[in-house]
Amino acid sequence: MSTWSRYITEFVSYLKIERGLSSNSIIAYTNDTNKLKNYCEDNNLSIKEVQYSDLKNFIAELYDLGLSARSQARIISGIKQFYAYLLIENLITSDPSELLEQPKIGRKLPEVLTIEEIDLLINANNLTKYEGYRNRAILEVLYSCGLRVSELVNLKFSDLFYDEGFVRVIGKGNKERLVPLSKSVEKEIQIYVEKMRSKLTIKQGHENFIFLNRRGTQLTRVMVFIIIKDLALKTDLKKKISPHTFRHSFATHLIEGGANLRAIQEMLGHESIITTEIYTHLDQRFLKDAILSYHPRNAG
Repeated sequence: MSTWSRYITEFVSYLKIERGLSSNSIIAYTNDTNKLKNYCEDNNLSIKEVQYSDLKNFIAELYDLGLSARSQARIISGIKQFYAYLLIENLITSDPSELLEQPKIGRKLPEVLTIEEIDLLINANNLTKYEGYRNRAILEVLYSCGLRVSELVNLKFSDLFYDEGFVRVIGKGNKERLVPLSKSVEKEIQIYVEKMRSKLTIKQGHENFIFLNRRGTQLTRVMVFIIIKDLALKTDLKKKISPHTFRHSFATHLIEGGANLRAIQEMLGHESIITTEIYTHLDQRFLKDAILSYHPRNAG
């Protein structure tokens, strides 16, 4: 194993064990550092020989390949993390990535659905099929709880606390947060369980997962994307949407309704230096009130 490969393997272990990053983030970091490794090995550069100018040339090559500014920014971020790790471990004495600048990214405003469009998508599900009840519940959870798609597919019955009115969500980096559970979510999950899920032959090891496919196993992230794409086509929705669109809509509707920004950040599981340094942990009762008072699903 080359020095590059060994250091990247150790870096990945560090991300898994000490940083507790999700598998998707780890795959992205691995791919990005391997791009740098391949470039340096092609140019006969050892890790300790790499200079700032070499990294600039590497980024220039990515640009020439037609990589978007957003993709370049992600790769630069990965490289900076890699060198920060090498520095911490005393594997290098200086960080050549320190002066690397991120390319300017045009702020891409996400699509937001109106409450009418959300209801249109939810009601477009065919309830004569098993998937109809499940898909209604999926959309309701995405919108009313503001979950990431990875959080949705990993949701378990043991995460639901109906009496307390919360759902426990395991987010990025295995960080746990509590999200208020609206009556609409509770209702849709119960209908799905009674009408369809209870009739499935569930595979061993999948009994606790809420959302299953027809084979009785945990639903995949890809399948959720397909479900939403199909519903957008069925309703002739002109917007380009994904599971994340429901999360954006959740946050936007709360902001428009006047909810406290800190409460929304906490609900979404957003992490930033600003958020973690300025805001202390918020009282769960306050969070629950903030969401339940301002979300359209709870109006009236």
